Amino acid sequence: MKSPSDYDRLLQVGRPPTIARLFPNSKALLVSGKVIDRALAKKGHAMTIAANGRNYAVLRGALQAAARADAAIIIEIARSECGYCPVHFFNIARQVDTVCNELGITTPVAAHADHYAIKKMEDIPYACQEIPAMFEQGVTSIAIDASHMTDDKNLLTNIELNQYIPKWASLETEVGEIKGAQGLSTVEDASFLIKGLNAHGIVPDWIALNNGTTHGIESSGQGIQVELTAAIHEALVPYGTSGAQHGTSGNSSNKLRDIAAKTRTTKANVATALQMVAWGVEVNDDGNAIFDADGNFKKVKGEGLSEELWAEMVAYAEGKSWKKGDYKKLNLPFEMKILAQPHAVRERMYKRVEDFVYGILTKVFNAEGTASIARALLAEAGTYDLGPKAAAIEKAADWTTEKIIEKAKGLSSDKGPAGHFDD
Repeated sequence: MKSPSDYDRLLQVGRPPTIARLFPNSKALLVSGKVIDRALAKKGHAMTIAANGRNYAVLRGALQAAARADAAIIIEIARSECGYCPVHFFNIARQVDTVCNELGITTPVAAHADHYAIKKMEDIPYACQEIPAMFEQGVTSIAIDASHMTDDKNLLTNIELNQYIPKWASLETEVGEIKGAQGLSTVEDASFLIKGLNAHGIVPDWIALNNGTTHGIESSGQGIQVELTAAIHEALVPYGTSGAQHGTSGNSSNKLRDIAAKTRTTKANVATALQMVAWGVEVNDDGNAIFDADGNFKKVKGEGLSEELWAEMVAYAEGKSWKKGDYKKLNLPFEMKILAQPHAVRERMYKRVEDFVYGILTKVFNAEGTASIARALLAEAGTYDLGPKAAAIEKAADWTTEKIIEKAKGLSSDKGPAGHFDD
């Protein structure tokens, strides 16, 4: 920005009303995810990290990296993660705001509620209560994930819940559970969901696909199907929906560069890798944890957690007979002990996350400079609400409940086995 007064004006017009009410004296630029998506799309062939802030170290380190890279960023937490992490839907914005103010970070940041899973139609009434409360308490973006249900119920759930999402907020939807190479999403499946939403005046900012990845520790080696992703994104161009890449941890940097360069992806979720990096576990270029000869995580001495606390955490997990993928459940019971680590230990945790995320943003995702683009977009618009990226194309009369159910019968029934859609 040209001067402090320019930034002050941006804070006045660029922050949604819920954020302005919650943090009236804040200098942090918490924004709708629409701003983040538009900035990455304007740069072109670029995507940013949606960092799952499972703990304070990850959240803080990711924000430091974004400021260093001048990259617009998303800090998110999935609904399932709220059950085993100290960061959740109702404090994520407060933590982001606090860190940005403490460190003087002016990077536009969206607070995203990821994988708001609706597993059955009976979940909808509670969602009607919880979703407005989440936005009232600082969430600026949401992913409605009914992807494990049938295609018609997925679409109808998205339509039903949309009335509880502020019009200025960004929306992600999902087709196909995250389950690796089985039950891959198709152009037909994705088009059904996006066209049906469009007919009801709903324009999602992102769509997540089952395009070959898995959540957690990636072991299949299959990874993202770049050509499939590009084909689906191309089919959705008239409807203004960008791609959200899930299951990023475990995919090679080259594959992620291809996703940024060859598809319309602007948001890439990273969760497990950041958790491991913060703790001091050794990871490879793909973000996968490295194991020793005995099949245990390799802790880098002098990095991340103290050796004593790491040993205590490992013993705790072993005492519960947890598999390696269950180590994520250590976040909540050990957060206070982690925050009680000596200052030097905490700082090296933040720095390790910062360096890792900075490398992703600048060397893989092509996201550098997008914070400046996002601020310019807000200044030009003069409002926190950038509106939808596309107009209504489909006719509502063609997408009634009855016709949605009938249309869904013509879609492929090969969804593969049950997937891992939670986080």
